[in-house]
Amino acid sequence: MKLKFKTKTMKKLVFALVLFMSVFFAQAQVSINVNIGTPPSWGPEGNDDSRYYYLPDIDTYYDVAQRQYIYDNNGRWTRDKRLPSRYRNYDLYGGYKVVLNDYKGNTPYSYHKKHRESYPKGYHGKPQKSRGSKPEKNKSEHKQKHENPKNSKGNSNKDHKHDDHH
Repeated sequence: MKLKFKTKTMKKLVFALVLFMSVFFAQAQVSINVNIGTPPSWGPEGNDDSRYYYLPDIDTYYDVAQRQYIYDNNGRWTRDKRLPSRYRNYDLYGGYKVVLNDYKGNTPYSYHKKHRESYPKGYHGKPQKSRGSKPEKNKSEHKQKHENPKNSKGNSNKDHKHDDHH
């Protein structure tokens, strides 16, 4: 009788352990998928599961999961949601992005020397197509300025208020 009880108890324990492990591993899988993040529209097509890009033209990394640029700021690696002011006019859609599939950590710049040597400024590998379209500048504002001037005859007192009291 005791042997039968121990066997049933062992089966229940094994079943509970297997159930617990399957739930644990299923949860771990979900969190990995959620952490990748959605690539930016300027990111290269077909690389939705990559966490980092290296932008050789501006010597900067992009962290897809955190939506942050990572760049050297006077010898210190900085993470920011925006590019530094010196690169604000850089064309992210037109510039080449090196997809770093072989790195899974949190500090891609640990391999900065290797990346810089392998992908110098001006580097272009296989042709890339961005995931989305480059946003156009506001054409309607430009069109409105040239088609509807406030006063077609020149300056008038309505348009320019002057204080005649000195």
